[in-house]
Amino acid sequence: MGGPGLVTDVPLPADDRPFDDTPIHTVDLPDTPIRDRNVPAEAWVEAPDALLAAAEGIPSADGRPVRIAYKRRLGGWLLWRAGPAKGDARYMAVHADDLDRHLSFRLYADGTGSGVGADEAVYPRFREWKRSLL
Repeated sequence: MGGPGLVTDVPLPADDRPFDDTPIHTVDLPDTPIRDRNVPAEAWVEAPDALLAAAEGIPSADGRPVRIAYKRRLGGWLLWRAGPAKGDARYMAVHADDLDRHLSFRLYADGTGSGVGADEAVYPRFREWKRSLL
């Protein structure tokens, strides 16, 4: 995956990583974070419509469309983020074995947020929401 010049030895900050639009299947999404590029949701061949719509309502800092990037696997979930690492963003977890099953966490610029976890509890903190996926 990735073209010439996309792989580096030094991890790039999440918001500085280039998007690699090479088509990718669920089985090929890695367990751990990709440190040199972003895999966009639109490159994921099996991406559910709910994920492709995750950027709706997320403001863009530069006027360009907000892209949705793959982050990692957490238990049976695939974690994606629409928006910047810090600021207005929406995280979406899609279950790898049931792509119609998805959860989201909305993070606001002031650091507050909310999302329903895998245990159906409401979480005000992203870290706690993320733990519910394990």
